[in-house]
Amino acid sequence: MLALNRLDTIMIDPVQQVAHVGAGAITADVQRAAERQGLLYAPDPSSQSVSTMGGNIACNAGGPRCLKYGVTANYVTGLTVVLADGQVMHVGDSLSGQTSDGWLLQLLIGSEGTLAAITVATVRLLPQPAAHRTTLAVFQRLDDACTTVERIMAAGVLPASLELMDTTTINVVEDNLHLGLPREAGALLLLLADGEPEQVAWESQRLAELARQGGAQHVQVAQSAADERGFWQARRSISPSLARVQPNKISEDICVPLPRIAETVRRIKAIGENYNLTIPVFGHAGDGNLHPNVLFDARDPHQTERAWRAAEAIFAVALDVGGTLSGEHGIGTLKRPFLAAALGRDVVRLHQQIKARFDPTRRLNPGKVLE
Repeated sequence: MLALNRLDTIMIDPVQQVAHVGAGAITADVQRAAERQGLLYAPDPSSQSVSTMGGNIACNAGGPRCLKYGVTANYVTGLTVVLADGQVMHVGDSLSGQTSDGWLLQLLIGSEGTLAAITVATVRLLPQPAAHRTTLAVFQRLDDACTTVERIMAAGVLPASLELMDTTTINVVEDNLHLGLPREAGALLLLLADGEPEQVAWESQRLAELARQGGAQHVQVAQSAADERGFWQARRSISPSLARVQPNKISEDICVPLPRIAETVRRIKAIGENYNLTIPVFGHAGDGNLHPNVLFDARDPHQTERAWRAAEAIFAVALDVGGTLSGEHGIGTLKRPFLAAALGRDVVRLHQQIKARFDPTRRLNPGKVLE
């Protein structure tokens, strides 16, 4: 196993508005270093307190803010990588990433460590938004929450984040933290507006109006920093809360068209009932990126088998509604058998040819993504 966690340097260049980071640098540490200079590193995966920049780049991670700001690939301007034969290669540049080898840079991002080992990266930073405000919208019915997502995206308002939590997720978090979340709700949405103060005030009001028009039974716009922290504590605490329900989980991240979100969640719930498993669903609803988590106890072999079958059924649903297998977690080994169905055999064959050029002896992350 190749461990890069000691490559954790972080250098912020406030003039060029970039960060030079080691592959082992923790994402949240990079964000805090940028904030101290009045800058923003926009990608914010929920695992930011433990995930590394190299891992984020390898999986092209997103996070709640990706709706407005994009994913990791939109911010990487340069990489230093080590090829399978030990050759060190610099790709892109330290500033814009607009170089003649930009296509190679994008090829390496999201390749899950199968083409090269990332050691150093340069990522673009943005000025910190002057203001931000979060709106919490509670819905009795899941369908109303999902149609509200469509309503918002069609209304010419682009929130920085548009997050969905289904009723199972709400209750799991409430059991753990006792935040006062509405247990009877079918779903809730978290909507983040950011930018100049006047724009944020208008956007927040408009988002609240759209939520009410969509059938929200309760809408609350944060009036203080404490309100903001409380809203986002619920979202950030989902994964640790799930660990209190069952010791193991299969955490997935399918992407589906916005008009099919409600149907997808209902079908996932039916899968949970069919296999007698709890499957909370949450995610970045604004771009259709859902995170169904199949909860199980690996000490029970029968339950474990049911969990993996349930995960396979979820992948099938994603493809059936016109979606994709992954938004930011990657393919790894779990989704590999479904890759041909998702991409087509010709595309998979092309991936295999690219892999063979970079790593003919298959040393790098063997068995991942491709057979």
